[in-house]
Amino acid sequence: MTTTLLLTGILVAVFVGYNIGGATTGPAFGPAVGADAISKTLAGGLMTVFFFVGAWTIGRRVVDTLGRELVRDPGVFTLEASVGVLFFIGVALFIGNFFGVPASTSMTAVGSIAGLGLATGELNWAVMGEIAIWWIVSPFIGFWVSLIIGRYFYAELNRRIALERSEGPLFEVDRSGIVPVPALSDTTNVREAGGVVMVIVIGCLMAYSSGTSNIANAVAPLVGSGELEMNPAIVIGCFAVGIGTFTIARRTLETMGNELTELPLTAAIITATVSATLVIFLSAIGIPASFVIIATMSIIGLGWGRATRPMTVGDAVRGEESAPVSVGSLSDDREGEELPPIGEEAEPERIPKASDLFDPATTARVVLMQNVVPAIATVGAYATFQFVPIFGL
Repeated sequence: MTTTLLLTGILVAVFVGYNIGGATTGPAFGPAVGADAISKTLAGGLMTVFFFVGAWTIGRRVVDTLGRELVRDPGVFTLEASVGVLFFIGVALFIGNFFGVPASTSMTAVGSIAGLGLATGELNWAVMGEIAIWWIVSPFIGFWVSLIIGRYFYAELNRRIALERSEGPLFEVDRSGIVPVPALSDTTNVREAGGVVMVIVIGCLMAYSSGTSNIANAVAPLVGSGELEMNPAIVIGCFAVGIGTFTIARRTLETMGNELTELPLTAAIITATVSATLVIFLSAIGIPASFVIIATMSIIGLGWGRATRPMTVGDAVRGEESAPVSVGSLSDDREGEELPPIGEEAEPERIPKASDLFDPATTARVVLMQNVVPAIATVGAYATFQFVPIFGL
């Protein structure tokens, strides 16, 4: 019976990892694939490698938080309970995908385990409070950092960053010597090659940040149960993620995964860098984080900062419209475009509205689902572990 339950738990964990790989590869490497910088197969390979590195180095701290610290007595993680928690995480992924919004597996995993802790009276409220505080604070950090970048640095970054792919391959191999040497092709300039490398590096950073935070969502319950050691669990979880990156992720790569990759290249690089850096920091201190929520707030902050460049911070906060505004929406920007300096007036018709900075309906749907799905997991887990006798808690 124990062996059957353990195998069931591993299969459910693999299913969760598979979906994580499919959902996170598009946002990480969608821009690089869309620019014909790398193939979908190479994107899957890079995602797998850097996800594993993130999981192996920092991700184990988040596994400890979810599997050993969020509940006071890890003994409540019986095999039955671990399978139940993983089931709710898998259901949350399905609900998010059904509504076209990637559900936060980190928040849902915490919600499911918190439901277990509430049902057994073993929830560690100090750890839960610390996680909740960072969930509130981190999106606002992303918002303000991106706002400052958008207001004071975006124009210069947009001028420097350009990725207009030329015809033909980026690189060619010089085989005239004894050792083949890669070199830029005749149709590629240094600036184009630098832009491509930057997009790939940002994708690797996002893959690493995903590994630091998301590995716990697939394996923490099994590690907490004591039935799987940390290292084998990480290997199994990363293997499942790798399968997802080479299979279902091809669809998310085709559509760029989410609206983040529909931004101009400059904005995508900024929001991805800010969001991934925050997720890595939170993972390093053992806090499971939601990349999607942080990225959403970063996009809003960048758009607001970009649109209020000639205004003072006080004017922007008060909503005064007497100050001239120089730009429209982020989507109007083109890589390499010269943008007007701070204080330069624009034509009146280009004064942006809220809908120019971000899509309010989409933003509301993302934020709503990011909070509703974990709440469903918490309530469902609590009810199941409290009233279904099969779990024996």
